[in-house]
Amino acid sequence: MSSNIKPVILCGGSGTRLWPLSRESFPKQFVPLIGGQSLLGLTIERVKKLGPPICITNEEHRFFVQDLLTSSLNDATDAGANILLEPAGRNTAAAMASAAFMPGITSSDLLLFLPSDHFVPDVDVFVATMQSGIAAAQAGYIVTFGVQPSFPSTAYGYIQQGGCIEDISAGSGSTCAVERFVEKPPADKAQDMLLSGNYLWNAGIFLCQASVLIDALSKHALDILQSCQSAMQEVQVDGAFVRPNKEAFLACRSESIDYAVMEHFDKVAVVPFKGAWSDVGSWNAVASLSPADASGNRINGQGLAIQSTNTYINAPHRPVVALGTSDLVIVDTADAVLVASADKVEQVKEVVAQLKKNGTSQAVMNRRVARPWGWYDSIDMGDRFQVKRIAVKPGASLSLQMHHHRAEHWIVVKGTAKVTNGEDIFLLEENQSTYIPIGAKHRLENPGKTDLEMIEVQSGAYLGEDDIIRFEDVYGRIKE
Repeated sequence: MSSNIKPVILCGGSGTRLWPLSRESFPKQFVPLIGGQSLLGLTIERVKKLGPPICITNEEHRFFVQDLLTSSLNDATDAGANILLEPAGRNTAAAMASAAFMPGITSSDLLLFLPSDHFVPDVDVFVATMQSGIAAAQAGYIVTFGVQPSFPSTAYGYIQQGGCIEDISAGSGSTCAVERFVEKPPADKAQDMLLSGNYLWNAGIFLCQASVLIDALSKHALDILQSCQSAMQEVQVDGAFVRPNKEAFLACRSESIDYAVMEHFDKVAVVPFKGAWSDVGSWNAVASLSPADASGNRINGQGLAIQSTNTYINAPHRPVVALGTSDLVIVDTADAVLVASADKVEQVKEVVAQLKKNGTSQAVMNRRVARPWGWYDSIDMGDRFQVKRIAVKPGASLSLQMHHHRAEHWIVVKGTAKVTNGEDIFLLEENQSTYIPIGAKHRLENPGKTDLEMIEVQSGAYLGEDDIIRFEDVYGRIKE
């Protein structure tokens, strides 16, 4: 069936439920979780069979999204302005309303809204299921897709199916009216719903015409629609990035599309999705993606479970041994460790909130920090010094900058560096170094075709990341 489906990937979320691997500065959708690939990368690969996607994210994460889109859509002629940058998070109703007014979107376009951080291994089943909702969407319905439940989950919302909608073809499945949406239920209610056979897990995926979404918002959330329409009437387009008017967007209230529209709109349909699906919403969900040994242990990386049962270990950096444990989740990172009872992992988000309240930097930031040009890893820190490992992608460069309070020593350990140090511009090869005095304008570039890696030793009275004055920057960060 031909269609004009335009996928819209919602890339928000702080990712705190998968702390310490995922954090606010690097949420779970960007973390390589499945075979070295990120959930957002896998989502882009999945939906591009339907069409080049639009992504909705924020300023901080824009280059992560752009890199994944560029690498995935390298065979596309021109994806155009396809990254909508929200000035602040305003939940799914505002995100979806804004997408309906994106440049190039027409009223008849079918918009497929979906989260960026779900795992769906069978791409062909996914694509076929989405296409089976086209007829209902073209008939004026907002179509949601419910996952066939495999156990009585208390972590998911549910959709109760009503009667099947006549005269609407849904391929190999069936399209039914939505009787009601159900919040995350207690265990006994979840069991009853599973046994009834009439409930589906709410996957948070929606397909509808842009005009139908606008009409539904006008009836049930007019203020959200007006705020977003006003914000999108004054967009700034910068290459792939689309920026709404900040003042108008911030005036919008925050509410999910479920509460704002879906529970009230009179034409909501549901199509069952019968393939494997996970929202990867907890460490138990991540653990379930790894095979279990005879004792129920699941190991990722350098973990070792001895005389243990039902223990999950995520240890990518160093050996982690669990001896005589049962029903534990152990997650090791370079700067934080989580040890949790398997039945308490849903409370990790509360733990992160407490760490944040205590001012613990690891609640928000990773030791390894991604940047549009590559990444840096803070290896060691002491009184008046800090050591970083820095990697710069081929052809990328840091900003032309200077520091008021610190000097830097650079030692190249891999690749070739082009260095600007004051008035001098020169190349450094492996095992060569240079010294950047306090107050000197400097820049690091990678002119080669392979990654550049170097060790940076900072020394001075203040070593904070905010001690930086940018003079030139290809990533538009001078005004930030």
